[in-house]
Amino acid sequence: MAHTHEPRESAQPDTGAAPVRHLPGHIAAALAGAGGATDSAGRPWAGRSLSGDDAKIHNFEDDDGASDAGYLAALAALAAGEGDEAAVVAALATARVFVPILAQLAEEGEGVTRRHRDKLHGEVLHGDKQADMALVTLKAPDGRTAMPVFSSAAALEAWHPEARPVAVYAARAALSAVAEGAQLLVLDPGSELTFVVRRPAVWALAQQQTWTPSYDDTELARALGDSAAGFPAVRRVEIQPGAGVSSATADGSRLPGGGAGPELRVILYLEDGLDAAGVQSIVAGLNNDWARNEIFAARVDSIEVKLQRAAP
Repeated sequence: MAHTHEPRESAQPDTGAAPVRHLPGHIAAALAGAGGATDSAGRPWAGRSLSGDDAKIHNFEDDDGASDAGYLAALAALAAGEGDEAAVVAALATARVFVPILAQLAEEGEGVTRRHRDKLHGEVLHGDKQADMALVTLKAPDGRTAMPVFSSAAALEAWHPEARPVAVYAARAALSAVAEGAQLLVLDPGSELTFVVRRPAVWALAQQQTWTPSYDDTELARALGDSAAGFPAVRRVEIQPGAGVSSATADGSRLPGGGAGPELRVILYLEDGLDAAGVQSIVAGLNNDWARNEIFAARVDSIEVKLQRAAP
C-alpha cells in the first residue's frame, strides 16, 4: 500500500475585480531579483528567441544558458552508480535553473485558465488567472501540483517555445514552489532525463538546508521503531528505498533516484498467527501514529508498506 503526505497549501490573495492587473508577487520578485523584464544590457525579453545570439541569458553574468556543470556531474555519477539522489539535490542547491513563465495570459479573458499538454506525460499545465505573466505549474499523475524548472535554456525552449525563461537559483525556485503550494519540482520535463525533487527535498532547498532521503534517515528509522513499540505483534521495522525512487531516461535506462515516489518502503515484521483483521488493525494504528509524528510528516513524501512474517 502506498500513502502520499501533502503539505497544507498556502492561501491565495483575493484579486477582486480591479481593472489594473499586477504581476503575481512571486513572479515580480523573481524578475526583480534576476534582472527585471529586460536583460543586463537593457534589451527586453519580449519577442526574444532562445537561439543564436539570443541564447545567452543575461540574468546571470556571462550565463550562456547551459546546464550547471555541478548538476550534470551529479547526474552522471548517479547514472554510473557512483552517486545518489541526495548528491543531485545538493548540487541543485548552488545551481542556476530556469523557471518558465507565460506572457499575455490576461488577453484570454477573465477566469480563463491557460492549458498546455506536456509532451512527455500528457499532464495539464495551469497558469495564474488574471495575470499578465503566469508561472507555470503541472498536475502530477497523483493529482499533486508540481513546478517545472529547467537546467538549460535549450531544454525549456524544446518543452514550450512560448515560455519565457527566468533565471534563478534552484533555492529560489523551491521557495516559489512552496508559495504556490507545489509539492514537487520537476527538472527538465520532456527531456532525456526528468528528475523529480520531492516535497521534503523541495523544503530543504527552499530553506537552504541539507536533505537526507527518508530511506537513509536514521532518526526517522528510530521514530518508526518507537511507534511500533506500542504494537507487540510488530517484531521489528525496517526501511528501504521505495519502488518509486528510480527514474528512467528516454532510452529506458534506470537511475537510482529522481523518481516521483513512493520513495520509502516500510517493512513490518509481524509475529505469526495474525488474522486479516489483526493485521489491518496494526497497519491502521501505525498509520495514525505516523500521521501525528512531526519527523515523519516533515521527512516522508510517500510510502509503501510491506508485511513480512518474523523469523521464529
